[in-house]
Amino acid sequence: MGFLQLLVVAVLASEHRVAGAAEVFGNSSEGLIEFSVGKFRYFELNRPFPEEAILHDISSNVTFLIFQIHSQYQNTTVSFSPTLLSNSSETGTASGLVFILRPEQSTCTWYLGTSGIQPVQNMAILLSYSERDPVPGGCNLEFDLDIDPNIYLEYNFFETTIKFAPANLGYARGVDPPPCDAGTDQDSRWRLQYDVYQYFLPENDLTEEMLLKHLQRMVSVPQVKASALKVVTLTANDKTSVSFSSLPGQGVIYNVIVWDPFLNTSAAYVPAHTYACSFEAGEGSCASLELFFIGFIIMGFFFYILITRLTPIKYDGNLKIFHDDGVFWVTFSCIAILIPVVFMGCLRILNILTCGVIGSYSVVLAIDSYWSTSLSYITLNVLKRALNKDFHRAFTNVPFQTNDFIILAVWGMLAVSGITLQIQRERGRPFFPPHPYKLWKQERERRVTNILDPSYHIPPLRERLYGRLTQIKGLFQKEQPAGERTPLLL
Repeated sequence: MGFLQLLVVAVLASEHRVAGAAEVFGNSSEGLIEFSVGKFRYFELNRPFPEEAILHDISSNVTFLIFQIHSQYQNTTVSFSPTLLSNSSETGTASGLVFILRPEQSTCTWYLGTSGIQPVQNMAILLSYSERDPVPGGCNLEFDLDIDPNIYLEYNFFETTIKFAPANLGYARGVDPPPCDAGTDQDSRWRLQYDVYQYFLPENDLTEEMLLKHLQRMVSVPQVKASALKVVTLTANDKTSVSFSSLPGQGVIYNVIVWDPFLNTSAAYVPAHTYACSFEAGEGSCASLELFFIGFIIMGFFFYILITRLTPIKYDGNLKIFHDDGVFWVTFSCIAILIPVVFMGCLRILNILTCGVIGSYSVVLAIDSYWSTSLSYITLNVLKRALNKDFHRAFTNVPFQTNDFIILAVWGMLAVSGITLQIQRERGRPFFPPHPYKLWKQERERRVTNILDPSYHIPPLRERLYGRLTQIKGLFQKEQPAGERTPLLL
């Protein structure tokens, strides 16, 4: 029995170690938060005093650390010191700091806090990198931190834009960093490349637990590459800013991986997330999107009907050629005209297809007002492109998840059944009536040749006009009394 008890204890201990490698739950009320490299830590922050965090036993082959802390919508602050300074602290829903380690340094401390009234639930992690790995934000010239690994995100109804600072080449402890602008050859930071990734959260889920759970897939390089969609690759000559189509109410996480092609090493920035709406009450809040979308989608639907009379077109806004407005609208107009021209000889089929496809798509738009679906962006992206002059630079990726498969099946069944029903109903019926001008010409010829038609005996126009004038003239003549006016004879 003694051996079995020891075996059970060993198994339980090993399970506890495996679980702890993934995430650790704790509370900051203890006054000191201890971290381990690569382990997620959940904790709660309260105002007004910052909490101290610490990391022990840093390996000697680690050159720099990146600490990052995430919350859903309430701001938190991470700082190098208890006193908050603009060049030594970062505040936001996704904040990070780079710790450049000194020779022989094995312990690192920093401070966490929040200025909000309500307690903030956070998730944080520390990642370590070696001297061969590029340093995210190591050549920052735009933001406050000397080395800034953060992704700065801005959004409006039309587009979401992310910005980040350029990276620098890696270097050993105690060595000065490579100069950022000393040259543009392959021995400088200009050889670095930046891969921008996009990750969609499950639709219709705005919970804090879901966000923090999926953020774990977007912090390290292997996880980002395995989980997210690479949208674009930037070189050091490109502007470190990328725009995307805003998806109000849809959670999206963005991250950037900087890659050194010469050493084949890489590092990840601090991911940023957005729902393209506000969790605070008021205009633009996530709770009021349904009512807004009802009116906007109806407007978008009628705009779509006026612009085009074909099966809906989903263009690939990620092709660079379509980032040019002239190319896009010429292509869109040609496609919009092409199908009506092809079906010009059989207008009945064109009308049936239009009614079946667009009519069933209006059901999709109605469903989208209450149940989120990416199919509505078939028209919304075109409408955004027409209303916003800067939307041409945005990447228009949208998630295609379970809701979209269901609604796509409903759309297809409605379209097929509607087209089939109209074809059956119109079978054997005459085609569309001819043009009104043609009807008028046919009626005129019929009257000329048909002597039995009373209209055939209508007087000429000149006589009819003279008769009408005579009638008008008679209205102004004095009425003559009726009867005999001679005196009576006696």
